[in-house]
Amino acid sequence: MKDLLLIALFAALGAAAAGLLGLAALRLLRRRSLALTLFAVAVVSVLAVTSGTFAVAQAMFLSPHDLGVVGTVLAMASVVALLTAALLGRQVTAGGRALARAARTVGGESGFTPPDRPLGRELAAVSAELAATSARLAESRDRERALDTSRRELIAWISHDLRTPLAGLRAMAEALEDGVAEQPERYLARIRTEVERLTGMVDDLFELSRIQAGALALAPSRISLHDLVDDALAGAHPLARQRGVRLEGRRIAADPVEADPREITRVIGNLLVNAIRATPPDGLVAVSAHRDADTVVLAVTDGCGGIPEPDLPRVFETGWRGTPARTPRLPGPAGPTGPTGPGTPDATDSGAGLGLAIVRGIVEAHAGRARVRNVDGGCCFEITLPAARSG
Repeated sequence: MKDLLLIALFAALGAAAAGLLGLAALRLLRRRSLALTLFAVAVVSVLAVTSGTFAVAQAMFLSPHDLGVVGTVLAMASVVALLTAALLGRQVTAGGRALARAARTVGGESGFTPPDRPLGRELAAVSAELAATSARLAESRDRERALDTSRRELIAWISHDLRTPLAGLRAMAEALEDGVAEQPERYLARIRTEVERLTGMVDDLFELSRIQAGALALAPSRISLHDLVDDALAGAHPLARQRGVRLEGRRIAADPVEADPREITRVIGNLLVNAIRATPPDGLVAVSAHRDADTVVLAVTDGCGGIPEPDLPRVFETGWRGTPARTPRLPGPAGPTGPTGPGTPDATDSGAGLGLAIVRGIVEAHAGRARVRNVDGGCCFEITLPAARSG
């Protein structure tokens, strides 16, 4: 028992000396290549075994022949261990370099290109994460491009929509100043109408900026969607009569929702105005609402003739106006016959392409969803809102 304890003591002293040397070496190599660190670990392990073995051999007073045998065995084992460590380090280094080359493709137009050589589990996990990151970057880039395109379109349309009524206002103001207006009161009424149009456009831009900045302050309360739809239908009836479009409420569920009444009223109003403008005379705009699990779905169906499938994903983008069939008539300056002559702008057509973008922004701020689909003879806009909790 005493001999075993002495052997353990001598082996521990030799291994400890090698271990202390190894700790110093690893500290010096902590910023160097992983392959060199692995080789250093292998060297420390070999030294620990060798020093401990020779310390014990000296204590056992082995013959020179036996000591030579032990040394030869240790030398061969050390060579094999060090070669294995060198090969492993080279393999890890090659995998790291391949992964570094592949990482340069992250965010590229062609996407992430994974290494063409087998990788260890850890490096394979890093490669998978790089692939997922590249996919997210590509999605973000596509979204940014779409936003940039819609922003440019919005600026172009807003510039046109502002320039045209302003030109009409200037012409009417000059006519009033020169005293050539035969009916000044009609010119003044038209000027007021145009100012209200421009004010509505500016209000829409302000509302959209608040939505996109995340500064839309909601005051949610428990309200009946049936009451909100009734109020919106009453407000849209004058425009529907002017356009010759029929409004109809179908199966409006009385289920309550937890929402901001003012903002949701604006959402329903925007959908109704958009549907009325897109529906030809004698057409029908129908509104319905029903409960679906923990949500309430409100649908506005028009008779626009449908939206081309490629345009469906863009319907709620800022500045989208759709096909000419769905594009409201652009206002022109007042004609020579006065503010009611040819080219007179329609006060109901702001046409800035902001209404549906505002709809989506408000609905998503309520943790809801807005979508559109084609139906027979037109399209159906649906908004989904969380139903109010019972009690």
